[in-house]
Amino acid sequence: KPEGIFYTPTSGIWRTVWLEPVAEVCIDRLKNTPDVEARALRLRVSANTFADEYQVEAVATAGGREVGRVTGLPNAELVLKLNELRLWSPDDPFLYDLRVTLKRGGRVVDSVSSYFGMRKIALRQDEQGIMRIALNDKFIFQVGTLDQGFWPDGLYTAPTDAALRSDIEFLKESGFNLTRKHVKVEPERWYYWCDRLGLLVWQDMPSANNATVDGRRNFEIELLRMVRGLENHPSVIVWVLFNEGWGQYDTERLTHWLKSVDPSRLVNNASGWTDMRVGDMVDIHTYPGPDCPTPESRRAAVLGEFGGLGLAMPEHSWSQRCWGYLEFPDAKTLEARYMRAFKQVWALHHLRGLSAAVYTQTTDVETECNGLLTYDRAVAKMDPSVLLAANRGDFPGTPMKIVLADAMVGRTKWRYTIEQPPETWFQPDFDASHWAEGIGGFGSEGTPGSYPNTAWKTSDIWLRRDFTLGPEDLSGLKLRVYHDEDVVIYLNGVLALHLKGYITDYEEYDIPPEAAAALRPGNNTIAVHCHQTTGGQGVDVGILVPQPAKAASNDK
Repeated sequence: KPEGIFYTPTSGIWRTVWLEPVAEVCIDRLKNTPDVEARALRLRVSANTFADEYQVEAVATAGGREVGRVTGLPNAELVLKLNELRLWSPDDPFLYDLRVTLKRGGRVVDSVSSYFGMRKIALRQDEQGIMRIALNDKFIFQVGTLDQGFWPDGLYTAPTDAALRSDIEFLKESGFNLTRKHVKVEPERWYYWCDRLGLLVWQDMPSANNATVDGRRNFEIELLRMVRGLENHPSVIVWVLFNEGWGQYDTERLTHWLKSVDPSRLVNNASGWTDMRVGDMVDIHTYPGPDCPTPESRRAAVLGEFGGLGLAMPEHSWSQRCWGYLEFPDAKTLEARYMRAFKQVWALHHLRGLSAAVYTQTTDVETECNGLLTYDRAVAKMDPSVLLAANRGDFPGTPMKIVLADAMVGRTKWRYTIEQPPETWFQPDFDASHWAEGIGGFGSEGTPGSYPNTAWKTSDIWLRRDFTLGPEDLSGLKLRVYHDEDVVIYLNGVLALHLKGYITDYEEYDIPPEAAAALRPGNNTIAVHCHQTTGGQGVDVGILVPQPAKAASNDK
């Protein structure tokens, strides 16, 4: 009974299987680890012999030209030095070709061909001391999709190799540089196309029922097999151990073990909700979001899931019952909401240290209609050019300067009280020095879309603070507001906004003329009252002003 986030059960073989006749003594496995600093590939060629008369030879080529060669014993690490280095990245997914032969007394016993990419993934502090993710020692903001790899005609099995490739091409065309392969291990060709086309991959370990000793033993065996099976793919940069607590156990031990098995990649101990403060990243999920956890001294902040913006396409839906975390009536409304979400994502990246954001999701899946593509891949709900602009942070309109920072972009101190103040509480000359002091926003943890830095749990709260405007700031001012529930905002004692009910993320509002006329260069006052009756609660306010156009330069 598939519904919501639960889909048709899948069993049996869904990945490519092949049989190959080999010699009695043969190459069993390659392990390729790029070492960018050493300008070399660390290569281990496993063979089913330890006899001294066997030798391996590995030759790396680029465009048909030999760029490196090494010989040595099988089952030992070889260092293949490269005489020219070209790094792999989503913008330049360059791959070297590799030919490995196993010889006995000069006679070739077995040979295999492969490829490798030279890239490095690590954590680095930026100039502000914020821990971020770096690819090849350069900070890269990872923007991707949750990708579940379901197909209407095969469930876990894609119909063709071209179909696997087409999903990745769509993501690349749309400006994504990342995908999170969600609780599924794909056929090898999917990772090949990620390597070849240049798409970073976070690889989830599929969730399991780990309530028993046997279940946990099987989980750890399969985890090792997954890593061993995918370790040569340069596109794979993160192992995601657990998702949202499903089957989660012994997180600290398994995270350290996974790092020891593969120190060349990052490890996400738990994507969403159940972080155990180990591994390389702190990861939250928020719908619709976006949001950002606080980066730590040794871990980067990532948004492992957000979005879920739904649009049903009746002629291309798998079911009459379609749902998304938020549902929209048409593509135009969906597009506007997507652009606004990614504008916030980029603000979180620049101002709060967000290193990656994963949007739900690539395609619709059965009853879920929150994909960028329909389940049959026949329709893109938004034009890739629109997605490209949003995903790369290229937004239409005038850039805005922050006059008063809200919690989404900063930490602003307010005076506040939860006791009924005098009737003149919102006037500019009111003395609120005896009120408490706190950092905005105000509210309770878990309220969707809020950033509560100061707890507020009563039915009412009153806020005040001063802010400064320059002469150039008096035109085009906007209020950016989060409220749950009713909120009233005054500027220099004049009513600017009165908003009813609640919202689940920040909204921008024009300041009406009468309130704008009360503003002046220099010191000004903002006063806020929020009233809440039930459920979560929160309030936060920021002020934005259009940035002046930069003067043209005559510099050559």
